[in-house]
Amino acid sequence: MIKNCPFHRLIMLFVLPLFCSYAVAQPYPYQNPNLSPKERALDLCGRLTLNEKVGLMMNFSQPVERLDVPVFQWWSEALHGVGRNGKTTVFPITMAMAATFDTVLVEKIFTATSDEARVKHNQAHRLGTQREMYHGLSFWTPNINIFRDPRWGRGQETYGEDPYLTAVMGKSVVRGLQGPMDSHYQKLLACAKHFAVHSGPEWSRHRFNAENIKLRDLHETYLYAFRALVKEAKVAEIMCAYNSFEGKPCCGSDRLLQQILRDDWGFDGLVTSDCGAIDDFWKDYGHHYSENKTEATSQAVIAGTDVECGGSYGSLVDGVKEGRIKEETIDRSLVRLLEARFRLGDFDDPHLNPWNRIPDERLCCKEHSDLALEAARKSIVLLRNEKNTLPLPESDTQSLYIMGPNANDAEMQWGNYNGFPLHTITLSEGIKSINPSATLIPWKRDVQQQVEAAKDAKTVVFCGGISPRLEGEEMNVNEPGFKGGDRTMIELPQDQRDILAALHKAGKRVILALCSGSAIGLVPEQQSTDAILQVWYGGQAGGQAVAEVLFGRVNPSGKLPVTFYRNVEQLPDFEDYNMEGHTYRFFRGEPLYPFGYGLSYSKFVYGKPRFADGRLMLSVSNRSKRDGTETVLVYINKVGDVDGPIRTLRAFQRVEVPAGSSQTVSIPLPDSAFEWWDAKSNAMRIMPGEYVVQVGEHKIKVKR
Repeated sequence: MIKNCPFHRLIMLFVLPLFCSYAVAQPYPYQNPNLSPKERALDLCGRLTLNEKVGLMMNFSQPVERLDVPVFQWWSEALHGVGRNGKTTVFPITMAMAATFDTVLVEKIFTATSDEARVKHNQAHRLGTQREMYHGLSFWTPNINIFRDPRWGRGQETYGEDPYLTAVMGKSVVRGLQGPMDSHYQKLLACAKHFAVHSGPEWSRHRFNAENIKLRDLHETYLYAFRALVKEAKVAEIMCAYNSFEGKPCCGSDRLLQQILRDDWGFDGLVTSDCGAIDDFWKDYGHHYSENKTEATSQAVIAGTDVECGGSYGSLVDGVKEGRIKEETIDRSLVRLLEARFRLGDFDDPHLNPWNRIPDERLCCKEHSDLALEAARKSIVLLRNEKNTLPLPESDTQSLYIMGPNANDAEMQWGNYNGFPLHTITLSEGIKSINPSATLIPWKRDVQQQVEAAKDAKTVVFCGGISPRLEGEEMNVNEPGFKGGDRTMIELPQDQRDILAALHKAGKRVILALCSGSAIGLVPEQQSTDAILQVWYGGQAGGQAVAEVLFGRVNPSGKLPVTFYRNVEQLPDFEDYNMEGHTYRFFRGEPLYPFGYGLSYSKFVYGKPRFADGRLMLSVSNRSKRDGTETVLVYINKVGDVDGPIRTLRAFQRVEVPAGSSQTVSIPLPDSAFEWWDAKSNAMRIMPGEYVVQVGEHKIKVKR
């Protein structure tokens, strides 16, 4: 052939360098980093075939080699540290982070997480493993669904039951993951999920239809945090939920994805489906909304779902051929995806991007380990402390025993959607690091054996509760009280309750270190224990933090981000999404431990608050001999609003108060704190009127 002749090779020797030089000097517009991401996305979209476009709209976005479009993975996890991608720093679960009421700490945690995510991504490029799962720059977190019912197994992934707390925590997560808003390149893509009206049950999520939801509950509770993350934090992605909303799957809901998200809130990012959610449109176990896969995928993209986690979007090519969807509608979604990738610097010279220069040494570094320990310390909630049982004396070297199913369980502490730490400090390891003489009793479910093994104990630290192997996302669990990842009862497993009662009867001083991702019904334990610490799933340093609190090296400061009910009889039907009877905002019974509850080794006293110039001011006194940290929670309710929440959190502030002293606290209460439901306009807006502001036991009236 002519191309193999010597003359052809001579031509190429001279022409090829000229062509390459021209290509560098005159790139396509989408290759020009000086153009805006939107301009670049529009240009690239116009150069792609329909098959190439569709290939870019799936979770594993196919490369387009002829245009130097690299492969891209939309699905990575960073729930509480980089997940499912080898060795990383594992922080406490998000429910535990919520218990810290420390938004600055949460932003630091997710800044550390995004550092490690960039390191992992850069390593994958060097090793050529960027095609593997979870190595990308798009992270499907935070989960900002409202934890309205303690039976929901995925509640551990959320920031509790309060819309305001969820919103401010979620904004801290997004800021930490995505980096400064004024950066030329975005650090990562964060994703607010699951949109919307989604908080269990797990067993019916693929067919459940959230309908007849009061409009007020929808906007005041379920959409509150999503709106904040869209309008204030500029979150890059939204994930639509599995369930239906008002008869349409959430990933096919034009009301959610177009009217509310884009028209009302001005969202200009991208929407991804949850994994397999498009299949729920048409498969037998799902919503019976679409006749087949081609119709389902066309409906999803038309409604505004831009990228699919699953394998159905390939049928969009047939959708265009059959006239179910126009190619320009596909282009609309594709441009959103490409624009996000351009903002990350995905197509540009890696040397131009400062996030690519984060050193490998940031992975699992001491600074991040210290953050994990700080978060675990601040998350622990002291629920019960009869006769000042805690803190324990470190000098007790003979009679301290450790037992329980979670005493020596490292994996339990990792929660779900987790990474894998270099080392995990278990509860028993943490306790023995301070008191090496403490005796660990191997766990058995037999009451008599456990009590006999502890016959010489004066004090027993019982490390009980449940684990992520029992509660979580759509699980197959064959244990009494659990169903599909959720719970049907909220008490401790019966064997633990029996052993605690027997230990108490035997005259032991019993301290319960309670591990869980959600609320536990502890009515009998008010009699069978002397102290209770809610320690959640504390991450890689959870055991050390628990030990430091037990022995008084750390003064507990955590507060409950959820209500601890007495039993399921206090709860409405699990599938009832109207808010009446759910969470502290609408629950009119007597809980075991209320939202915001948490004891300290210090005694704090609040002075009477006053409100002026948009700030609430009060004194907080520490009337004890221990330095301590108190979280001041500010609730409001609107006078005369009989259909509204009993009270709702609108501000909080952690304050360190030295022993025997007082601190003056000044907490901003801007106009937005008085945003309330307006029945006339069916919207949330700043409402004039009289409000009751509550801090501790004090209430004052404020006019707006």
